[in-house]
Amino acid sequence: MRPKQWIKNTFVLAPLIFAGVFTQTDAIISAFIAFILFSVGASATYVLNDYNDIENDRKHPVKSKKRPLASGEVTKGQAKVLMVILYSIVLASGYFFPATVAVIVTYLLLNVAYTFYLKHQPVLDIFTIAAGFVLRVYAGAVALDVPLSSWMFITTLSLALYLAAIKRRQELSKSGNEARKVLQKYTVALVDKYAEMSATCAILFYSLFVMSDRPQLVYTIPFVLFGLYRYWFVVETKEGGESPTDALFADTQLQLTIVGWILACGYSFVI
Repeated sequence: MRPKQWIKNTFVLAPLIFAGVFTQTDAIISAFIAFILFSVGASATYVLNDYNDIENDRKHPVKSKKRPLASGEVTKGQAKVLMVILYSIVLASGYFFPATVAVIVTYLLLNVAYTFYLKHQPVLDIFTIAAGFVLRVYAGAVALDVPLSSWMFITTLSLALYLAAIKRRQELSKSGNEARKVLQKYTVALVDKYAEMSATCAILFYSLFVMSDRPQLVYTIPFVLFGLYRYWFVVETKEGGESPTDALFADTQLQLTIVGWILACGYSFVI
């Protein structure tokens, strides 16, 4: 179920901040319910992906030890039962939260397509990963019944494309093009260009979003800049990036940057 990866689902909480409703109890509850449901859905996706990739994961130096199916800690039968339970929880929740669950179901269907087809298609694989992050933000907006700003959409997409490109870069540089079939279509130089372009777009669009829609958040821009710089430093010098979550948990400065960004957001809405 990869509970460490649930931190990615904090993107669901982004509209809570950018809509300025993070002080409202009802909004907080709705956002966290969406976060929990998305985490359940994401866990089902991880189980499906690990089930499908079990043979390749057994050949991977790290995944063969850390992935429960590849290491033999969990059997295929147990994985099937867990998938049914997780998918059932999401679908049953649709009775209470139909709009939010509809977005999560879209995410699940996208990841089924990714697991069996899209992950093998160059460029499409990166955009599919990024689309998952955009759907997280959209789920949060739907849960709060607030519009998803076009600026927030394109900023999230750019940031997610950056993280996805870096992930592919590190997989390629650390494991070679045998780790995934799609890596045979990429080069390190190419995905570096993708990452650079996406990072530039993320900074540009976030700054434009802040200046046009949320000028009080101008103090958060330095944290975004530093976070991108620091993440790339971790990728280059500490060989992180294959898993953005692992890179975050391993670097104190990245953690402090996120905390600083959150505090700056809160301060900006208070003053």
